[in-house]
Amino acid sequence: MSTTPQNPSSEQATSERYSAAANAREAALCCPVDYDPQYLKIIPEEVLERDYGCGDPSRYVSEGDRVLDLGSGGGKICFIASQIVGASGSVTGVDMNHDMLRLARGAAPAIAKSNGYENVELRRGKIQDLKLDVDALDRWLVDNPVSSADSLDALEERKDQMRQDTPMIADNSIDIVVSNCVLNLVREEDKQQLIEEIFRVLDVGGRIAISDIVSDEEVPEGMKTDPVLWSGCISGAFYEKDLLEKLERVGFYGIEIDKWEEEPFAVIDGIEFRSVTVTAIKGKEGPCLEANEAVIYKGPWKQVVDDDGHTLVRGERTAVCAKTYKIYNQAPYKDQMIPIPSRVEVPEEGRAEFDCCRPHTRDPRETKGADYNETKEPTDSGSSCC
Repeated sequence: MSTTPQNPSSEQATSERYSAAANAREAALCCPVDYDPQYLKIIPEEVLERDYGCGDPSRYVSEGDRVLDLGSGGGKICFIASQIVGASGSVTGVDMNHDMLRLARGAAPAIAKSNGYENVELRRGKIQDLKLDVDALDRWLVDNPVSSADSLDALEERKDQMRQDTPMIADNSIDIVVSNCVLNLVREEDKQQLIEEIFRVLDVGGRIAISDIVSDEEVPEGMKTDPVLWSGCISGAFYEKDLLEKLERVGFYGIEIDKWEEEPFAVIDGIEFRSVTVTAIKGKEGPCLEANEAVIYKGPWKQVVDDDGHTLVRGERTAVCAKTYKIYNQAPYKDQMIPIPSRVEVPEEGRAEFDCCRPHTRDPRETKGADYNETKEPTDSGSSCC
């Protein structure tokens, strides 16, 4: 798969382990996962048997999506997603392991022929540095080898220039980022950058579906430096709440643990490591504007607090800005909310800044209008309403 683990010995162990696993299946690197069999028919057997994952993030992909698969390995999720998105969508896989990429690239033409269209691209790069195309950098190094301190400086300048001028994955260019048991292989010090990169490449409204291993306790340092445990997708696992907090900090909303395996993948010294699938959405950026709208939280909790600090009390009309109102009327919130639109729509160009310090309740007269004075008598329409 991709990325760099905690120290040089772990890095070498991971690279060697996944190179070997690209040529012969290693059962210890994966959890049992059921995939939709209709999408497996056209995928070569060597790709299917050398797939190492802990979930199925492809089931969150939709037709027409622009998909990015982080740590795409032998390409199984890419090839499933390519069938789901169809000819109008696209799939980009990113991995650092030569042998895994060779396996995936070797299978790609047969997948394209079976589909009747070519929509999969496989790139070499680190998933925590999605701006740097390592294949392109290797081509540059053929003519610009590093042989001195000066040429090393030139290499760093070239990398910075490539990230700025020709990023491998552009800003706001992806509809959904998926990953299958790979984020745990990224070094501790690079995990925040990894989350920031995922957020950067997603378009507004873009989603993530991350299947990975998390721990129920903090992993001790001694375990993190064990190259076998690290390369086995164990000791680099996120502490279970840490992944969610990192997603929240960069600006994701609607963050959910959508799947939680009761049976641990592994238990080491009493620490449980299990597979989860986490989903989240990008798109709450932008100004907060007043449109005289409100929502009523249905329950069942007495009150809840969202990622922006809005407190919603069950059964109470809560004042929200137009952006938040729109978000609440979409998944994953819409089934929990009763939307209260403004009786007279406030045009976008006429909306003032929403006062986030105002009382959180919304008087019904704010949405109906202060001069609202309609009277409507009960009518015998033949329907039963009481």
